[in-house]
Amino acid sequence: MLAPSSAPGATGSLQKVKKLNSQDFRELRALCLSQGLLFEDATFPAHSSSIGARLLPQEELWQIQWRRPTELQRNPHLIMDGVSRFDIMQGEIGDCWMLAALGSLTLRKQFLENVLPKDQGFQEDYAGIFHFRFWQYGEWVDVVIDDRLPTINGRFLFVHPRTSNEFWPSLLEKAYAKLRGSYQNLNGGYLSDALVDLTGGVQVQFSLRDPPPDLEEILKAADRSGCLMGCSTPGQARRNIELRNGIVQGHAYTITGAVKIPYRNGWKHIIRIWNPWGHGEWKGPWSDNSRQWDRVEPKYRDALLRNKDDGEFWMSCENFQKQFSWLYICNSTPAFLDFGDEHCSAWSLTSYTNLWSPDLPRRRSHSSSAGAASTNPQYFFKVLDHDPNTYNVAISLMQKHAEDERNLKIGFFITKENSRVLKQIFFRTRDVTSYLTLSPGTYAVVPAAAEEQEFQFLLRIFIKNQDYNETPNSLTSPGLPMDVPRENQDSSYKALFLKYANQDSTIDALQLQQLLNEVILKDEMTSLGGRFSFDSCRSILALMDLNSNGRLTLQEFGNLWRCLTKYMDIFSREDRNRSGFLDVAELKSAIQAAGLASDARLLRLLALRYGDAGGRLGFSDFVCCMLRLDTLSHAFQNLAKGGSQILMTAMEWLTLVMYT
Repeated sequence: MLAPSSAPGATGSLQKVKKLNSQDFRELRALCLSQGLLFEDATFPAHSSSIGARLLPQEELWQIQWRRPTELQRNPHLIMDGVSRFDIMQGEIGDCWMLAALGSLTLRKQFLENVLPKDQGFQEDYAGIFHFRFWQYGEWVDVVIDDRLPTINGRFLFVHPRTSNEFWPSLLEKAYAKLRGSYQNLNGGYLSDALVDLTGGVQVQFSLRDPPPDLEEILKAADRSGCLMGCSTPGQARRNIELRNGIVQGHAYTITGAVKIPYRNGWKHIIRIWNPWGHGEWKGPWSDNSRQWDRVEPKYRDALLRNKDDGEFWMSCENFQKQFSWLYICNSTPAFLDFGDEHCSAWSLTSYTNLWSPDLPRRRSHSSSAGAASTNPQYFFKVLDHDPNTYNVAISLMQKHAEDERNLKIGFFITKENSRVLKQIFFRTRDVTSYLTLSPGTYAVVPAAAEEQEFQFLLRIFIKNQDYNETPNSLTSPGLPMDVPRENQDSSYKALFLKYANQDSTIDALQLQQLLNEVILKDEMTSLGGRFSFDSCRSILALMDLNSNGRLTLQEFGNLWRCLTKYMDIFSREDRNRSGFLDVAELKSAIQAAGLASDARLLRLLALRYGDAGGRLGFSDFVCCMLRLDTLSHAFQNLAKGGSQILMTAMEWLTLVMYT
């Protein structure tokens, strides 16, 4: 079984990326700088083999010149004024599917920083070498390239930036072409594949020929929750047939926004869409110069309308369904399935890699496919509870093969407790994903192929966290404060959790430290006493970790967040001189305000243990102190059962105090 792909420290995680062709960016750059040379990548050479034999006519292949940005521009930059979808203009290759995903990526900083490392550029330590990261079959892969770009007569063959001296789009496209074997292998593909490759996430597709009834709400919810979104039009790809209304057939687009605005005497749902060509827009209702905008209040029109030929336009949801065939939504977990729900659910992930083979012995089965009847592996998972109105399981099966091989028709069967097949799904795509509402029980997933050909696969099983509404029953469970927390802090803690969480929807001590320092310490008052150290975050996590596994689930983080907001209010009230610290007298009042007991000796010990040289506690130390005091006080009350004494073995006592 694989660990989740983002597990810190695991090979293939963002902390320890896998190096394509064993090329180490920093080592290669340092070597080039020490020798005064510009990097030349022998694994993806400046040669027609990197283009591909069938992409261009032979006479054009002979004309290609590979030029570095420093040869094309006097003052090249990797990035100028931030990364934007408007930096991208598609070239002579049919990779709109990848560029539409890339356009969406530019809107989501949390994903963009994973793909586009910051430790490179043309201004410092330039050695003609760059690198980018992509997710491939459960692992993040670092792809090193040189910066020689294919040109003909001084013009870019493929992606070219709108600003002549900004090169991140061209270099990122080259890295993706290297990952997939050649530029030719980018000439046609699936938008859904690119969304997953740029995020490591899971995607859902909606047919707009039979759209869900709440499509408008789905789009708005996906936009609010930070999903990547794209769409495609019907028709034959790569023919570039542009209709009179401005829509290109067989083409992929980025969805960049979805809003509901007052219009006439009601409301109108409109969708913002971007064309990777960088120009060419919808000419119908709600386009840049349409009369519909004349009837929109100026404050909405000024905020939404960008009247430029930059490839981006608005259209109504009704016209969106008529002009486009598929909608794609992707995020790191299937939390986007909670459309219309105010809270963001956390999901756990289990991943497996294995080989499916048609040659394994078969056994009798009532299913329709020999694949399900073979002795190929089955993967079990358990559902504890469910809401019949929402999805609680997502299953993604991905086939791994060389880029020049065709996709097999793959899929899986789902059975419950050795009974008949409940569901089967097969498609001829790289990634087959299904979303399910399953009742409590034990289930098995059986990967299979419809053809007599073996394939290597990655199976991912996402299950909605099932302890969200459970009442914790633990000796070390802190009492939940009954105070109503500050609305501006508590309303978004679930989205905040998902922003910092691993792909298995948990937070470790390092992520907790980052979250607390970036979010809690934004307040000037709380930041005066110093930052949360890694050791203090390990202590905080241990106090809230009901499962004693070194990670916080969404429920456990919710308990912590309520405590944090409560302590922030208390700290603010008791720090009357606004120094950012509490002295011993103020600490005593704070403990009383929290409903806890103390005496003079305990106060002195707390000031020694958690205070500075003067016995004062900053906010981060105050949080550690209060959480431990609160947790152990409630643990004692639970064990004493109303009395004033408890009887414990030495091991019970050590288990209680050593981890917390």
